[in-house]
Amino acid sequence: MKLPGRALLGSVAAVVTLALFAPATPARAEGPAVGEAWIWPTAKDWLEGSPSGSDAAGKVVVHWFCKPKIEDCKTDLSRMFNMREQGSIYVIAYINGSKRDAKKLDPVRGEVGAGAVAYGKSVAALFKKMSIGAALPMSIVMDVDGKVALVTHNGDPDQLDARDQKVTALVEAIKTFTVRGTCPATPIKKGERFELTVEANLAGWLDFDVSVQPEINLRLPPDVTCESTVLKGAAIKMTGRTLTAVVGCRGSVKGSYEATGSLRFSYRAANRAVGVGEEAVRWKFSVAP
Repeated sequence: MKLPGRALLGSVAAVVTLALFAPATPARAEGPAVGEAWIWPTAKDWLEGSPSGSDAAGKVVVHWFCKPKIEDCKTDLSRMFNMREQGSIYVIAYINGSKRDAKKLDPVRGEVGAGAVAYGKSVAALFKKMSIGAALPMSIVMDVDGKVALVTHNGDPDQLDARDQKVTALVEAIKTFTVRGTCPATPIKKGERFELTVEANLAGWLDFDVSVQPEINLRLPPDVTCESTVLKGAAIKMTGRTLTAVVGCRGSVKGSYEATGSLRFSYRAANRAVGVGEEAVRWKFSVAP
């Protein structure tokens, strides 16, 4: 399985567990608060297995609470299917009913890495603990940092529209990595050595992978030379989730210049899926007499 190289980016810590989404101070499951972390509820019975923190890492997590014979739950089920088509969404459904009921209201449909569906007595106890009544569906939307972004409490179309819009916005804001290049902001004396630097930072749920050795290819304007136009191996350092590279250059003629480069590397998600990151880098600088 391959992840997209660019940020959506797309596309998910060395090992991420459910603890990633837990607050430093335990939160009560029955009172999710927007802007705060929230401990995922536990349940005994699951259709296709319990939730996976590794699969959920780097995704927007939607906790969905429903009961059988509630028309709004049946209607919202189609919304959940459409929502999941965006990708980067992990759904955990809690169906207050039997296994048969859970299968009828299953928004995951057994898709690997897409979520989990709970049912049975432990879910009934959870509904009681959270004081969830007949005003359903209830949804708790969590961002990629494990914090509650939105809570909706019934099937009112305006609430569901707001939920779907929030999820879409959170997905679009996901960044797998960021890259920036830096160079002197003040004019450089002709013939004087200066440095072009590159820094790339991975999202917290990713780590660098060795499948693709990192490499930076430079494209230089006339009258500018660098110590190398291909940076790789020891020229690129990776510490934790940060990649850095530095190259020395000189300009021989007065003027304003722009150099460009292309960075390529690979990264690994907690579920061991590998992605390739590719990004352009630009440096603007000037050379004085």
